[in-house]
Amino acid sequence: MRSSFLIAALLSAAAAVAGPRVALDTTLGRIVIELYPDRAPETVRNFLGYVDEGFYDGTLFHRVIDGFMIQGGGFDREFNRKPTRPPVRNEADNGLSNARGTVAMARTADPHSATSQFFINTVDNRRLDFRAPTARGWGYCVFGRVVEGMEVVDAIGKVPTGSRDGHADVPLDPVVIERATRLE
Repeated sequence: MRSSFLIAALLSAAAAVAGPRVALDTTLGRIVIELYPDRAPETVRNFLGYVDEGFYDGTLFHRVIDGFMIQGGGFDREFNRKPTRPPVRNEADNGLSNARGTVAMARTADPHSATSQFFINTVDNRRLDFRAPTARGWGYCVFGRVVEGMEVVDAIGKVPTGSRDGHADVPLDPVVIERATRLE
């Protein structure tokens, strides 16, 4: 009896510290992401802002590299780049690693250029982790992890890709984020 009470208390405490969750309903299935507002507050606030305004609805996983990652959140179904808000500060120095199943912000060569695009690591990509506050050492900010639907992520990671409009690694059959919603 005492051990079941302790287990229930621990589970309750774990649920209390769990971050917000977002469901990405894609053409290949549902992915649920738990976010880390305690480790990447500005990044999570930015991502949830895009979720809440419906920005990700109808966007593509536009870059897929088998054995690396899947990237989305920047292009609509017609492969037009969507306009975004200003970039957020890179919070990759938060101690989180680009491990399999984690979600991180995509960016340009400028470490502080992330806007709406994100990627899900399909393998451990520790070379993308923060090393130093320099242009080459900033890394990519992890702000969440997949808690349901990793099999969907893996399926997306295996789709055939090619080139489109000057972009490589584009799925030949579009993989669409039909809807992104916060979960209660």
